[in-house]
Amino acid sequence: MPQQAHERRKFWRAAFSAPVKLIGDAFAIDAMLDDISLKGALLEAPPEWQGKVGERCHLKLRLGGDRDMKIAMWGRITHIDGRRVGLLCESIDLDSATHLRRLVELNAGDPALLERELAALVKG
Repeated sequence: MPQQAHERRKFWRAAFSAPVKLIGDAFAIDAMLDDISLKGALLEAPPEWQGKVGERCHLKLRLGGDRDMKIAMWGRITHIDGRRVGLLCESIDLDSATHLRRLVELNAGDPALLERELAALVKG
């Protein structure tokens, strides 16, 4: 990642490789999550996918074997670089936010970092 892009990033991202479903108005694909944060996600799409920057979409990540434990976020595709796709989270339900918070908390290892990120989310 270019240093400049890393410096602009405000949210700590949890490296979390897992299958996800990405659904838009004109597509529904299975993809692989690379990382996720309180503000978005980075994933690897299949080669045949023809998504476009700016498209709205819904990301679904199932956690463990429990059908009810999932992270679902609604957002917009912000960039596509080959098969890598960046998603900006525009909304997330309370249960998903709780699961995501716990995932970031477990991966960050620093509760103060998580609290700073949550404060930044609230401020916009």
